[in-house]
Amino acid sequence: MSDLLERLRGRGWRLTAQRRVVAEVLDGDHVHYTADEVHALAAERLPEISRATVYNTLGELVSLGEVIEVSTDGRAKRYDPNAHRAHQHLVCGRCGTIRDVHPSGDPLADLPAQERFGFSISTVEVTYRGLCPDCAA
Repeated sequence: MSDLLERLRGRGWRLTAQRRVVAEVLDGDHVHYTADEVHALAAERLPEISRATVYNTLGELVSLGEVIEVSTDGRAKRYDPNAHRAHQHLVCGRCGTIRDVHPSGDPLADLPAQERFGFSISTVEVTYRGLCPDCAA
């Protein structure tokens, strides 16, 4: 069973066939599918699943804090199931490939006090951009 499915069961979230297949599609490292990609992959496993069900399920998973909504450069929102381990993203500027990265250090510590303008900071999002090996070739 996937980590996401285990977390959802632990929360007592009712796993219908449709919800289960969406969670199964989102299983894995470096998963950052759009809602349409989730729907296409889910439909391979459960042909009767509707686009609305996929969108609603993704919205519930985001609300629960089990999936992170990732948006880069005005492209379609992507859904990241790696919600419980601090990480940043590495994004290809040409094809849009996204990878999770886990840099050492504390990005909050890199922001000097005078640059915080009195803000009480709760989260930090860093996005590394470049070209993936395929696009760089």
